[in-house]
Amino acid sequence: MNLPIKKLRSGAILPTRATSGSAGLDLYACLDRPMTIAPGKLCQIPSGVAVALPKGTVGLLCGRSGLGVKHGITLSNSVGIIDCDYRGELIAGLCNVGTEPYTIQSGDRFAQLLVVPVWFPVPEETAGLPQTARGNSGFGSTGRN
Repeated sequence: MNLPIKKLRSGAILPTRATSGSAGLDLYACLDRPMTIAPGKLCQIPSGVAVALPKGTVGLLCGRSGLGVKHGITLSNSVGIIDCDYRGELIAGLCNVGTEPYTIQSGDRFAQLLVVPVWFPVPEETAGLPQTARGNSGFGSTGRN
């Protein structure tokens, strides 16, 4: 299956997979100049590309584990949602939860795009829900580990 991708800016790099088994497509920063994210600060990083996701899918923007573990750079909204009818530039909000400033250069991999199937249920109010063994027990109810 092909994923149509359009470059929107000069210097944009098409998303790539690091390995044949990589679930996510790496997104590359498309910046006019390096951007430094100070500890506790937020920024938006443009990719310079737009995609045409297949109908019935959603694009999930996810952080890169190395950036998070080594530098404290993560997505500001945890996971970004790209709807299949969106045709604008892929931009990720990043935050620095680390203790040191981190600089992103144009061409750096900064996030990954996963394309996954999605179900479009129609919300329907009901007087009751089917019972389960867990019921309405929430946060921590299934144990510590």
